[in-house]
Amino acid sequence: MLTPAVSYFSAPDGVQLAYEEAGDGRPLVMLHGIAGNAAQWQRYDFAELMAARGHRVIMPDLRGHGGSGKPHDPAAYPADVLTDDGLALVEHLGLADYDLGGYSLGGRLVVRMLARGATPRRAVVGAQGMLEVLGEGGGAGGYLRRIFAGWGTFAPGSPQAQAEQWMRQAEVDPVAVEHVLDSLVATRAEEVSRIEAPVLVVMGSDDERARSAGDLVTALPHAALAMVPGDHGTAPAGPEFTAAIADFLGR
Repeated sequence: MLTPAVSYFSAPDGVQLAYEEAGDGRPLVMLHGIAGNAAQWQRYDFAELMAARGHRVIMPDLRGHGGSGKPHDPAAYPADVLTDDGLALVEHLGLADYDLGGYSLGGRLVVRMLARGATPRRAVVGAQGMLEVLGEGGGAGGYLRRIFAGWGTFAPGSPQAQAEQWMRQAEVDPVAVEHVLDSLVATRAEEVSRIEAPVLVVMGSDDERARSAGDLVTALPHAALAMVPGDHGTAPAGPEFTAAIADFLGR
């Protein structure tokens, strides 16, 4: 089992942000989903498999998540702050020739980083379609807000109570994650059309977000679509998910 090294750096506003690294070789920055952390990429051996294929896998904990700072002051979550943090990490590490990827919220942030000037050789957008990029797809935000609103009040054994228990075990901070949700910014269609990096959109065939995956591929100037088995939660567990990304990055 791979044990990534953990490091920290200061965001431009002074918030301490954590990131993990595994492997040597070509840098690959991978961004996790909402209420997750860098461990998402160790699950199902994604980081280990990509490291074995010659990648230095860099896995940040997003602001408000994991080992990164989780301030409760709303002022610490200005609009698009997670994109600011991602660009700051690239600068902190001095990355000039690298690849960039993300899943769910992380995929949406990849598009934001590209729209704001990030220049990876290749990019991977996981489990996000055009509706999500435009901020019109719903996603997990509404569900999480309902769980947070009822925190500590759900009937034992209910799906909501089980979700709360999982988040408590994962040390999810409801206040911080709500501020993160409030900070998210949509990417306009004209911004998407100006992205020059080759992009792979990888999507579970049973993911409800798949309905606009083709639209995102069409809107991006240089994009391909990989449909893999599974839904939003299960697709990353399948070997097809890692294989699609490895094949794309290895071209």
